[in-house]
Order: sequence, then C-alpha cells, then structure tokens
Amino acid sequence: MIHAFCIIFVFQLLSLTGAMESSIVGGKVAKPHSRPYMASLQIRGQHICGGILIREDFVLTAAHCKHPEQTTVVLGAHNITKEEKSQQRIEAEYITHPKYKEYDYDIMLLKLKKKATLNEYVKTIGLPKKDKKIKANIKCDVAGWGLTGDERHPSNVLRETTEKMQFSFECKNIWETHFNSERMLCTKFTKKEGGVCQGDSGGPLICNTKLHGITAFTYSDDCNNPKYPHVFTKIHFFLPWIKKVMQG
Repeated sequence: MIHAFCIIFVFQLLSLTGAMESSIVGGKVAKPHSRPYMASLQIRGQHICGGILIREDFVLTAAHCKHPEQTTVVLGAHNITKEEKSQQRIEAEYITHPKYKEYDYDIMLLKLKKKATLNEYVKTIGLPKKDKKIKANIKCDVAGWGLTGDERHPSNVLRETTEKMQFSFECKNIWETHFNSERMLCTKFTKKEGGVCQGDSGGPLICNTKLHGITAFTYSDDCNNPKYPHVFTKIHFFLPWIKKVMQG
C-alpha cells in the first residue's frame, strides 16, 4: 500500500501529528530575497510550513498546515533563525477550504491581521489567469526551508531546485485514489537534483515564471524516491473560491 504524506514539521513542543519539516532535498541555496513572495508559517517561533504572499493581506498555503495555536507569518526572510531587518512578522487567521479532507482540496488562505508593507524584500506574486496546461517535462521551480541533504537536517536558509512536470495519467497510476487530475498537478525529479520533502507544504510550484501549484504531499517513506511523483494543489481550479474569500 502506498502512503502519501502531507508535509509539515513536527516539533516536540508542538502537538502536530505525523509530520516532518519543510525544505528542499538537494538543490541549492536561493539568492537572498530573490523570492520575495515566500512566507514562513511559524508556531512559537518554529517554522512549520511555507506560504505564498498573493495580496498585502493574504497568504496562500496548504490546508493541512492549519494548527490549533496562533500562526505567525514571517515575510521577507532568508535565514529564518535570525531576526533580519528585512523580516515582517504578522499574525494571521486561518480560512480553510470547506471541502478539505486529508489530501483533497488541500488549500488554505491566511488572512493577515495587518497588511504587509511591500518593498524590495516583500512582494506579492500573481495568481494564474488561465487554466493553461503545462506540458510534461517543463521545468518548474520549488523552494522552501528545512530538511535537506542525506541526513535530512533543517536548513536555516531558503533553498530551491527544479522539478519537471509529469503526465497526469502517470501520477494517477502511482497515487491511485490520492490523485485527482482536476485539482492536482504532479512532478518528477531525480535523486541528484532533489525536490520538496516532508514539510515543504504550502510553498509554490512556479512554471514559466508563473505560479501554478501549492506543495501538497510526497511519498511518506522517502520524499526523494523518484518512483513517487510529488503532488501539488492546482491553484487555477480554486480561483473562484480564492477570489470569493479575498473579496470578503
């Protein structure tokens, strides 16, 4: 039986279940502040998930990143273990998709309690306007903080790598009932290049410089096993819900 794994971090001080932290296995350290839309979702100062700033007052992330404690969104960060002058820390409230259940409809908005200040370190990224089919084998960017390398140690700094779009039917063959091609995208990757791992949840999938997906789940036993494609929530499917929430 295949075990999918939604990917957030579990700290001993937290009451999260079945989780590990977010980051890129392999890849490289991102140029500081080159992805100013990236958000770090934190509980008691500890990173649990990634997020994407889509408006001054809204961050897009995965629904399974919801936590019973107060979440702080950290924007403008490169090294999440330091109090960089570029960082903005803003508390937020959860708005989870009403149909979210385990792996499906895995999308959530965070309403920031005050608007972010947009500058060279903090910028929004646009939502996809059309349901443009991304061809298989197109290279897409992923990024995140946390577990990396052979020992899966957390990374203090933002890391990034590329993964290639996979045919939906291949993902359906492998993930079976876990995968829904209408609401999900998937990628293939190599052990050398690596990709998202336990915890990179909520971070972006960017293809042809456009935002298309939200990191959702990987194979639970080994996130870096190329036999099991990585799965992302397909943002375009959820545009009506996103716009409705943001319009209040």
